Amino acid sequence: MLRRSAISLAVGMCFIGAAWAAESGGLRIKITGAEGKPVAGATVKISSPSSLVTKTAMTEADGSVRVAGLDPASDYKVEVVAPGYSAFSAADVVVVSGQNLSLAYPLGNDNVQRVVVTSSRLAQVDATSATVGTILNLGVVESLPTSRSYQGYLQLVPGVKPSAGGNPSSKSGVNYADIGGATGTSSDNVYILDGVDVTDSNTGTFGSNINSEIIQEQQILTGGIPAEYAGGSGLVSKVITKSGSDELHGSINYYFQNDSLVAKNKNKTSSGFSTYDAAVTLGGPIIKEKLWFFTSYQKKSRDTDVTDVTTGAPLRTVSRNEKLGFAKLTWQPTENDRLVASFFNDPTVISGSTTPTTLNNRDQKQIQGGDNYKVDYTRDMGNLRVNVYAFNHEGQVSTYAADLSTRNDIAFRNASPSPTTAQRSQGGLGSALASSRNRDEIGVSGEYFLETASMGSHTIKAGFSKSNNEYLEDSIVTGPEKARYSSIAAANAGVTFAEFVAAGAGWTGTRGLVVGDVPRFQNAINNSADKAYYLGLLDTDRNGTVSPAEINAYKFASTTGNPTGQVNNYRIREVQAAPYSVKATGKTFYLQDTWTNKKLTVNAGVRAEEWAHFDSKNEQSAKFKWKLAPRLSTVYDLAGDGRSKVWAFVGRYYDPVRTNMSDFAGNLTGPILDEQVHLGDKWLTFRTRGGPQTPDGLIAPTTKTPYTDEFMLGWATSLGKDYTLSAAYTKRATRDILEDYDLELYSDPSLTVATAPHGSAAPGSAYYLPYSYFGYSAKPNSNYVIGTLAGGKRDYQGVEVSLTKAKRDNWQGAASYSWNDAKGNTNSDSNADFQGDWVALDPRAPNAYGPQPGNIKHQVKGYGSYFFNNGIELRGVFNWNSGVLYSRTQLISGRNLPVMDAEYLNGGVIDTFISPGSVGSQTAPAYYTVDVRLKYVYKMTGSQKVEFFFDVFNLLDKQSATSEMPLVAGSGAFKFGQANAWVEPRRLYVGARYSF
Repeated sequence: MLRRSAISLAVGMCFIGAAWAAESGGLRIKITGAEGKPVAGATVKISSPSSLVTKTAMTEADGSVRVAGLDPASDYKVEVVAPGYSAFSAADVVVVSGQNLSLAYPLGNDNVQRVVVTSSRLAQVDATSATVGTILNLGVVESLPTSRSYQGYLQLVPGVKPSAGGNPSSKSGVNYADIGGATGTSSDNVYILDGVDVTDSNTGTFGSNINSEIIQEQQILTGGIPAEYAGGSGLVSKVITKSGSDELHGSINYYFQNDSLVAKNKNKTSSGFSTYDAAVTLGGPIIKEKLWFFTSYQKKSRDTDVTDVTTGAPLRTVSRNEKLGFAKLTWQPTENDRLVASFFNDPTVISGSTTPTTLNNRDQKQIQGGDNYKVDYTRDMGNLRVNVYAFNHEGQVSTYAADLSTRNDIAFRNASPSPTTAQRSQGGLGSALASSRNRDEIGVSGEYFLETASMGSHTIKAGFSKSNNEYLEDSIVTGPEKARYSSIAAANAGVTFAEFVAAGAGWTGTRGLVVGDVPRFQNAINNSADKAYYLGLLDTDRNGTVSPAEINAYKFASTTGNPTGQVNNYRIREVQAAPYSVKATGKTFYLQDTWTNKKLTVNAGVRAEEWAHFDSKNEQSAKFKWKLAPRLSTVYDLAGDGRSKVWAFVGRYYDPVRTNMSDFAGNLTGPILDEQVHLGDKWLTFRTRGGPQTPDGLIAPTTKTPYTDEFMLGWATSLGKDYTLSAAYTKRATRDILEDYDLELYSDPSLTVATAPHGSAAPGSAYYLPYSYFGYSAKPNSNYVIGTLAGGKRDYQGVEVSLTKAKRDNWQGAASYSWNDAKGNTNSDSNADFQGDWVALDPRAPNAYGPQPGNIKHQVKGYGSYFFNNGIELRGVFNWNSGVLYSRTQLISGRNLPVMDAEYLNGGVIDTFISPGSVGSQTAPAYYTVDVRLKYVYKMTGSQKVEFFFDVFNLLDKQSATSEMPLVAGSGAFKFGQANAWVEPRRLYVGARYSF
């Protein structure tokens, strides 16, 4: 037997490759008879009305049988027939994708009576897995009061932080961005739909919306992720969709809500609205036992009246319309062959922003979504299962300005009272953007089961995939000047350049220029056709050159030609508009073996990834050679009964560079932008962005792929028949973080510590990075270089404790507590932010390392359902957190950057370094929410039933503050530390569903 299996393995490996095998699960079943002795030769049949798979197997000499390749479902029936014993069946058995849960059934010796076990959803532990996560089957996600989307369901998972945008942070995932000071959106997650990665390759956020009615199972993995999945510092969300069955089933539902069902908004963040959500599903056989279909269509619509957060006056009405279609065909020509073809799309139109601080003149319409196709074929060959698939994804994300007039952002100095948002945000939005993020992928994978008599069992998985991620963009700057302005308030006319860029100078609003621009001004003047004019204007000592001191002394005063009559200072002007595309192509390979021998399971695997980036001329701009990410876990079944375990995991996750960096370093044929400073009565171009002559950025040859190393310890046990208790400790370190660098500040070999301008790192200083650090022998021809952030790091440790209650005695539930300790010196996450552009923000600089902004230290979650015998069901969700951490910040160039000290010398560089107690030093208020659902189920004939839903969100109407103003200078009506966002008022959501 062992030799035959080994030969099969050798043959089977010829077919193995790929990203993800067809998502299936398995069961390990042990049958015992009189006096607990194993029953050999018993026939075990496993079937489910929710699955297309029926499996039959026979127990081995030790009474055990392992059945694999089962679709995930919570209503399997296990039937056992053994000579000399009563027929036996157990209902409501749960199968989870990617897991092999253990079950044990004792048989009686009465040949007359048939034994039936019902409600057999025992508290189960997968004693062969070290993966930490949450399983949300169809019964859970359809029963609880949550937003009706797979992104909303993530909020049920322990340790997942609140997120208004549907991309929540988990554990060490970054939950904060300097741009706009945004909290609550992570770009570290991986989103998988039916085995294919649908994560947006440009933003790192979810790339598709789907109808929640099509979800059969959703798994959220938050740690200990095996080599078959990409993983990272965030979570992995796996959705498996429905497939139909041999019986015709379908549903129709309708949900609605409007402002009459909502309590008074105490904080004036919104006014009236109305919304509805309607969906239909239908699935069944085309040819019984051979060909099945499942289809659905969902339409969502919402109109929201947005009001001014200060006055309560109406601003606009925003409409959001989504149309979500889905269709799947499954053909099983033989018991061992299956072909699946699926399609879904998600066109969405959003007329504007519902954020009350977004002004009408800065509003924009959004058009999103696209078509998606997948075909996969699976073949079972005894102990070997092979899967081949192809996938095509389209994802449009386009924005169109409501006001096309020229954008003008105004900076005010020491203004009292603080200028309003409207005063600082003059003109229109100033631009329109049409973009698409498309993905093509093919892959092959295999799974092989090897059972031995004395050395246990092996589950060997391997896979290979090849993907092409393309980013297409057509960006147009609007307005007569084709420019976006950052100006100085007319009341502050006459300020010098030094006064304008000085840290702590009391400026409120956007400042487009920084200290590091001085060398660029000098170079631009020297190469300008108007050099004589600028020398006459700035060269006060008449030595034929313009010095940094002379630039710092220049006073901005001219208002001539300014679009809103302010002082001209900076603008970025589009001199060429043109569409373009860039791409990143990747290859991934994984190989892993799960070996179980008696009580011990070891999962050893390695994942390898190779990525190449191509510019808009389709020439390779960077290549990241194969990187290996080893992962190892050990699990020990304490009692050998699959009911308790201890485990450990160590592994590495890579975070491949996304197409946003392909875009940054590859725009050679698209739009060309000139950055200009206003000197005298002329606009001096000091930097050109885009175009082939001086590329905006290059990916340095020495740039490394960012990675996260993880170490975990855990324990889990089943308490009786109903409860499962688990605890896990996680330690993570994220390194080789990506950032863009201004080499004029960091790498000029001609400078000395004594003569270097303020904010520049000369050779011999602590911050100097020679060209060789980036892989160059001389300065490359580009404005910026994308490289590995020197000294950048993020460190995380946390503890998670969870208790779950299986559905029994009319109720089920779960509760968890999470502690998160996150520290670091950078928020960069492939976003090309400010850290490489300003030495004061360097990770190696004083006071840069501290508590990670966006982290939430403590969280408590719980949900539960109670089923009355009269068809009434009561369900609830509870969430509490200790408040989000944030920094003391100042607004510079649209970014919330840490507050700085006055200039001083550090490490050979004179700069305005971060003030002590700035980074992550503040904590927003703690708050909690309670959401409930009252549901009534009226059962009709056969499988027909009608359900009525009443969801109440924020039951106690606690409109608690969720964040506070982080800007020390405040913003408009908000002062530092003042609440600026709140929990929405209590609101009732009403719905009904008919199903058959």
